[in-house]
Amino acid sequence: MEKFQIFTGIVAPLDRTNIDTDAIIPKQFLKSIYRTGFGPNLFDEWRYLDYGEPGKDCSNRLLNPDFVLNQDRYKNASILLTRDNFGCGSSREHAPWALADYGFKTIIAESFADIFYNNCFKNGILPITLGKKEIQSLFEKTAQEHGFALKVSLKDSTLSDPSGRKIKFELEEFRKDALLKGLDEIGITLSNSAEIKSFESSHQQSQPWLFTTL
Repeated sequence: MEKFQIFTGIVAPLDRTNIDTDAIIPKQFLKSIYRTGFGPNLFDEWRYLDYGEPGKDCSNRLLNPDFVLNQDRYKNASILLTRDNFGCGSSREHAPWALADYGFKTIIAESFADIFYNNCFKNGILPITLGKKEIQSLFEKTAQEHGFALKVSLKDSTLSDPSGRKIKFELEEFRKDALLKGLDEIGITLSNSAEIKSFESSHQQSQPWLFTTL
């Protein structure tokens, strides 16, 4: 997993509540266990006018012109702005896989479903929770300014808009540190490999009967 760096990204506004994981990546695409290749099918049922299937060439599909990600001003967005209870529904980790594969690095919402929120950190995505008034203000600015972008500084826990105004967000230090170092749960464990090997060695010496092969 890559380290989370300071970056400035265009904001795409998805003005809906209770967006579930089946909307993020529909069930027919869950056959693959690889983390890549899901980006073209992100929000598939909203993004295209035909039915999506695994292996279908998305470059030839009919786009829904009303969907936000199909509008030119948002095509290179790396920050998703949305409303309450984002990522509800099933626990599929394919949802953050699809968002990351599309290019989203940060999601800003009023709230997130717990499992989806946890899965974001495992896949290098920063989920930011802000109050309703702050979210509404960002929606208004995104609508008013073409190419509206935010600078994301995880180290400082701040979002900065083009005027220089900073928005502070809260995040657990453990999660922040893991993202900054580019570590998921396996990576965190492996970072302590020397201590683990030392413990296993001393444990085997002090209690050798536990390691006897019958």
